[in-house]
Amino acid sequence: MSEKRLAVISLIIEKREQSASINSILSEFGDYIVGRMGVPYKERGVSVICVIVDAPNQTINAITGKIGMLEGVTAKTLMSKI
Repeated sequence: MSEKRLAVISLIIEKREQSASINSILSEFGDYIVGRMGVPYKERGVSVICVIVDAPNQTINAITGKIGMLEGVTAKTLMSKI
């Protein structure tokens, strides 16, 4: 098993109908999720979700990649150096 890293995956969701797909992907990787926070930003018509994960690089990239491929969803990751 490769070394785990702590990361925050930030999502901006412009198409609310993608919520089920996002939740499905996050459930698939649920063992790696430390916590998550979601905030609906009604004035802009978007939602913002931050997901904290403790996982190998490959897994973090897989989560970000799968979610980022969804139409109307932007995903970016910030990884710790530890």
